[in-house]
Amino acid sequence: MVSDLPDPAGALLVRGDVVTPAGVLADAVVVVRGDEIAWVGPAGDVPARHVPPPPPAGTLVLPGLVDLHCHGGGGASLPDATTTREVRQAADEHLRHGTTTLVASLVTAPPDVLLARTALLADAADDGVVAGIHLEGPFLSRARCGAQDPRDMCDGDADLVRQLAGAARGHLVSMTVAPEVPGVAGGGDDVLAALVDAGALPSVGHTDGSAEEVEAAVTRAFDLLATSPRARGPRPTATHLFNGMRPLHHRDPGPVAACLAAAARGELVVELVADGTHLAPATVRAVLELVGPDGAVLVTDAMAAAGMPDGDYRLGAAAVRVADGAARLLEHAPDGSVRAGAIAGGLAHLLDVVRATVAAGVGLPAAVRAASATPAQVLGRHDVGALVVGRRADLLVTTADLRPVRVARAGVWVA
Repeated sequence: MVSDLPDPAGALLVRGDVVTPAGVLADAVVVVRGDEIAWVGPAGDVPARHVPPPPPAGTLVLPGLVDLHCHGGGGASLPDATTTREVRQAADEHLRHGTTTLVASLVTAPPDVLLARTALLADAADDGVVAGIHLEGPFLSRARCGAQDPRDMCDGDADLVRQLAGAARGHLVSMTVAPEVPGVAGGGDDVLAALVDAGALPSVGHTDGSAEEVEAAVTRAFDLLATSPRARGPRPTATHLFNGMRPLHHRDPGPVAACLAAAARGELVVELVADGTHLAPATVRAVLELVGPDGAVLVTDAMAAAGMPDGDYRLGAAAVRVADGAARLLEHAPDGSVRAGAIAGGLAHLLDVVRATVAAGVGLPAAVRAASATPAQVLGRHDVGALVVGRRADLLVTTADLRPVRVARAGVWVA
């Protein structure tokens, strides 16, 4: 209403069809004062002398996107970074495409490497370049290693978790673990307990576990988070559901069924790499219909080649070849030839994932929510993720077909 509109003089006003948590507000204006959202409402409620001219038809204004799982971009690999400049290079690649809050992901590596990389990413988090750290390993199943090096995978070690959490200096967001690996979820001083005590979320992934093993681990993680004063949120997560997991079978439901059931109960949040390569469109649509946009988050799982041309790249210890729209592990055959193997991370920006999700038949508000408000909740961040008064002014202006036009972070347009 007009009475709720602050004086727009000197403020930044952005006009378009605004995607809010409640839906799409046609021909609306977001008023930004300083680094915060001051008002959101119909353009007709803004005095004529202040209202911006109508933008091109179909212009959308989205909240800045929140990516919980990203290994790099713009030619920079976060698991291989040795300088904060490389970390910023990767984060900036995604920022220019609308991801204003990004969690930096590592992969399985020897403990000394993980500790060094974690400390470097903690420096970047202190500077606001990334929003936190996700460790994908090393307590994973060698049978479901994907593009990661099985030689560095090991049994669960709560002391190593505590060392990594110390190196992260409060920035450890989550760790991907396989519940069936000894020491991960056995009770007592296991990895799940050490993670929750450190303020991090356990995430089920790269697992060959049974449905029963995963159910028990999710229940334990959920209960631990419920009683922890350090928990950033109430729900554990599942790392890129379907990918790097024993597949769903009607006589062997495995991790997928257990994770979907937990998400439907509100006890887990599942990640979806809905980029058109990792998952079929019908799979994405079905999961979001089952658990809703509050039970699933869209992620990129992006690696260094996101935003880059085809060629050869690295993902930790793995050599990766990018061709035909996919990044795949380079495998050496006995005859000496080299061939492309397992998928090795994503190439998309999160806005690309939102676009693919909408193309799969998911409504725009739900797709945006799964890439903004829900991951912000997982992070325990109440200042980002939605175009709501008082939140940080992270805005993404796109065309009608979800191509980026402009990005603002904390009220400042990104070059």
